[in-house]
Amino acid sequence: MIGAISVRTLLGRVRAGATLFLPNEDEMRRYEPEQIEKKWQNVWAREGAFNVANPEPADVDADVPRTYVLEMLPYPSGELHMGHVKNYTLGDVVVHFRRRNGEKVLRPMGYDAFGLPAENAAIREGGHPRAITERNIAAIRAQMRRMGWAIDWDRELSTHNPDYYRWTQWLFLKFYEKGLAYRREAPVNWCPVDQTVLANEQVIDGCCERCGAEVEQKSLEQWFFKITEYADRLLDEMDLLESWPERVLTMQRNWIGRSHGAEVRFRIADLDIDVPVFTTRSDTLFGATFFVLAPEHPLVAELVQGTAREGEVMDYVRQAAGRTTVERASAEREKTGVDTGRTITNPVNGAELPIWIADYVLLEYGTGAIMAVPAHDERDHEFATTFGLEIRQVVEPADGAAVELPYTDKSTDARALNSAEFSGLPIPEAIDGITAWLEERSLGEATVHYRLRDWLLSRQRYWGCPIPIVHCESCGTVPVPMDELPVLLPEIEDYVPKGRSPLAAAEDWVATSCPACGAEARRETDTMDTFVDSSWYFLRYADAHCDTLPVRREIVDYWAPINQYIGGVEHAILHLMYARFFTKVMNDLDLVGFREPFLRLFTQGMIYRDGAKMSKSKGNVVPPDALIDEFGADALRLYILFMGPAEDDVEWQDSGIEGTSRFLGRLWRVVHEVVDSESAGRASVASEGPLFHTAHETIAKVSDDLGRRFQFNTPVASVMALVNEISKAPDSPGARFACETAVSLIQPYAPHVAEELWERLGHERLWEHSWPAADASMLEHDTFELVVQVNGKVRDRAHVATGLDKDALVSMAISLPKVQSHLEGREVRKTIVVPDKLVNIVVG
Repeated sequence: MIGAISVRTLLGRVRAGATLFLPNEDEMRRYEPEQIEKKWQNVWAREGAFNVANPEPADVDADVPRTYVLEMLPYPSGELHMGHVKNYTLGDVVVHFRRRNGEKVLRPMGYDAFGLPAENAAIREGGHPRAITERNIAAIRAQMRRMGWAIDWDRELSTHNPDYYRWTQWLFLKFYEKGLAYRREAPVNWCPVDQTVLANEQVIDGCCERCGAEVEQKSLEQWFFKITEYADRLLDEMDLLESWPERVLTMQRNWIGRSHGAEVRFRIADLDIDVPVFTTRSDTLFGATFFVLAPEHPLVAELVQGTAREGEVMDYVRQAAGRTTVERASAEREKTGVDTGRTITNPVNGAELPIWIADYVLLEYGTGAIMAVPAHDERDHEFATTFGLEIRQVVEPADGAAVELPYTDKSTDARALNSAEFSGLPIPEAIDGITAWLEERSLGEATVHYRLRDWLLSRQRYWGCPIPIVHCESCGTVPVPMDELPVLLPEIEDYVPKGRSPLAAAEDWVATSCPACGAEARRETDTMDTFVDSSWYFLRYADAHCDTLPVRREIVDYWAPINQYIGGVEHAILHLMYARFFTKVMNDLDLVGFREPFLRLFTQGMIYRDGAKMSKSKGNVVPPDALIDEFGADALRLYILFMGPAEDDVEWQDSGIEGTSRFLGRLWRVVHEVVDSESAGRASVASEGPLFHTAHETIAKVSDDLGRRFQFNTPVASVMALVNEISKAPDSPGARFACETAVSLIQPYAPHVAEELWERLGHERLWEHSWPAADASMLEHDTFELVVQVNGKVRDRAHVATGLDKDALVSMAISLPKVQSHLEGREVRKTIVVPDKLVNIVVG
């Protein structure tokens, strides 16, 4: 060796055209992250270290171990901040760990470039969206390279590029051919600040999720995707998912909102109209005492036209239009409403019920009409009490005891009351019986209702994918021929929204000819919701340069579905739901061979600063560049994952990175001390000793944390502890092996310094080196620390003998006093045992 660098390594540098120099001792000992990181980033770029080639379609080998790791792509509305750093560093650790465990790993990158974030950024800065977006993309790409993330840059894409959105338009037309894309007039959520329509999912607490403005209601011609046709599959095919956070699945289930009940037809005789109502409580039909329509129900105007109540009712409708959905649905808000003067007939008993208009009923839920049963519904009870309406009890406890109204029990502990021949039946039987009675008389039928509504995708904005449709007076709505795609977004100077799409003013672009008859026609001027772009981008990565299809099935099926997807929980009912829908449609179109896009999902915690989630819109972001300049990318990468469990929200602390920087400096010094000891002949060559055991234990712990437990902060702590042990005796037996182990294990977190130290230990290309394996003989102990949990929470620990069977471990766990205090009076439903590690007692 020359110093601490092998002759082989130096010759390699000469072959690569690098400048040959022999560093002096001071340079060898000084940790200079800027020089080291630039060096290795250049090496990786030159060698395409993290690029992975697609197989030829005819040579696809299903037996080759491979994995697709992906994080949600960023909006290029600004530069990166610590939220991005956490997300992509987390993914980077997974990529390196799986690569070095023998898997062929795909990990690409792109930019969600269309849509409100990018357009609003351009409006704020006074530039054109394309110029601002592409400037931001260049800045983000440079930041990503400075972070040293292992990305296949050959697959890079941006949704605003015509070679991408050509295929977004192609897919839209396929959806249109299949009857899944359609246009109709509908009441929509309108943001008065962003001057565009919002999907229901983009309205948070009655406000625009992007700018925070209070959302208004408008009626406009809009394009929709028929996601409701896939509601059952979106629910039932959750069984295909390997691992998703339960809270995300619950959010999606609740958003889809599948309910089994009955649709009951009430009749307005003098208008010869049937009004359907969906209810899960047909057992309470005999208790209906009034009827309520949502203010936006299409029947309202006809109901009061020419009557004495018309003025009062329509005034109320206009007032209700100014109230947000959240405000209207609030349980704390006093109920308001107006009587129409009309009545409607209850089909089960012929009773005439007064029809009211009230804004606590929403058109988007059910049918926009309800039968009000104030004795057994809290909102109806409050409304009836406010307006002095009748309250009639039709459900009682099975023992006949008096109860305070509203009484809402629908179990077998309750029975029907005052309900004709159904009186006395347990409520589940009454529900079935009354529903069957309605079906026999064609007055209703059992049905399934969904809270989910079709996906409204029209946006009255400039910066989006043009919808490839032409409007012809003779032919109506006509799709643009596939061979004329892409329909390019025109360059216009005035793109600020003014209540209609800015594209409508681009007359040269709008005016066209009908593809069907050749007559004069006009292009569709709405653009697509940016969530359309991000609903399939992960598939395009697999075949990023294909120019004949969005993806070739044999290639996308080779890589996808994604084995590990990483991103924020805030996308649970936006991007994630839409991506699942798109994948299912593409499966039906025979474009892909799978029905779920993401087998495993990890939702990382948010980074907070000054008490608020770090985001560009809140102005509380911490960009990475200054920290990289001062401490280096490796120190930042380590710190962002060492702050706490990756799934937890954490508050950013500017001073924390200093600790990880000191650790890397210590690792640097320890490795050189060990190398110096070897050079001076002081190092022991024995193959036994405490450091051998500690190193193997660390390998086992880090491998288990990353592979099985999917924990990212504890491996860093384990390597820190190992380095601490090495520093106590750098010339002791096993010191070199322990150093190599520490460097190898820290590589996914701090790849630049790890590569440099690996080289100085006499090796090359750690990123390609196999992950270390723990020697089981080095892990044997007479005792171990048993962790005991109750319902997943640690309640005690105890040192016990290794090798005990499951029953013995459970008995010992239950005997611990701290555990017993959490078991008293509770039923043990099951026990989960991880041998020589953990017992979890699940109690009810």
